[in-house]
Amino acid sequence: MPPYNPFKINPNFLRPTLKASVMSTQVAVAAGVAGLGIYAFYLRRNASGSATGAALATNMDASDLKPGKLPLSGFGFHSLRLHSTELINHNTKKLRFELPDPSQPSGMGLTSALLTISFPKGRWLPVLRPYTPTNDLNEPGFVELMVKLYPGGKQSTHLHSLQPGDTLTVAPIPELKWTPNKHPHVAMIAGGAGITPMYQLVRGILTNPADNTRITLVWGVNTDEDIFLRDQLAELEQNYPGRLKTVYVVAQPSAQSPHQKGFVTRQVLEQAGISAAAEKSKGTKVLVCGPPAMEKALKGTKGWVGGGKKGVLQELGYTLDQIYSF
Repeated sequence: MPPYNPFKINPNFLRPTLKASVMSTQVAVAAGVAGLGIYAFYLRRNASGSATGAALATNMDASDLKPGKLPLSGFGFHSLRLHSTELINHNTKKLRFELPDPSQPSGMGLTSALLTISFPKGRWLPVLRPYTPTNDLNEPGFVELMVKLYPGGKQSTHLHSLQPGDTLTVAPIPELKWTPNKHPHVAMIAGGAGITPMYQLVRGILTNPADNTRITLVWGVNTDEDIFLRDQLAELEQNYPGRLKTVYVVAQPSAQSPHQKGFVTRQVLEQAGISAAAEKSKGTKVLVCGPPAMEKALKGTKGWVGGGKKGVLQELGYTLDQIYSF
């Protein structure tokens, strides 16, 4: 098997208006940058040495990966056609993409994401952004992304502009390798759109009869409207009593809001039961996904010769190996 070459780009990845035999300097540079970027992304995501990661890093054929040769089960670039869009709230859209085979699911593993690749408004270099699917990964024929529009956001602006029939180039990327019952309790702390990998994992754990993991989810948002998965989470909480606890923290709640006002602080986490000192088991896993400022406050900072600052989670008694950031 030949070694993986990060500079080998699928011709479908290039602009459809350009011929592959006459590649412009712009496209050549973009292709090289994209290849390097995605290769680096894979190396970073697979540092944990998971079996799936090892297979992807060695460029194994998708047929070598379980559950089989499904569209997004292995490394590679894929062009997905947009089936439909739905405006969820004032700044979030649900984009529903068609898979090549309507009878097959995506083949993506739990906690995996899609690296989206685009050239907004004729940019020289591609824009790469990961998004986590929010629909059931076992659903045949489709994959859905929840995309929050950020002011000046290159990729979110481009994705919000897509119309049914348009295509998007993606590459699957693995994240945390989840093993059922490895941890008796998983504490999830999300900020804004960082809820999507958490939601995918919450549903995957609860709908797996063999997984008895208990879940606590704290989700910090700006306004009540930003809790765009509230109904889905409420249904899971009702269907699996005692397994899922959700806590919402709203920075600017409405006058009638039932949720507490503020930000994700140490006090909020302690009240939610997220504290190593208060837990009987030391096997809790803490997952974090949100804006850089939030993650910095939770995880702390590194410094020269021990000059870093502890984060809130360390102050609560969690060790660095218990904490994982998406």
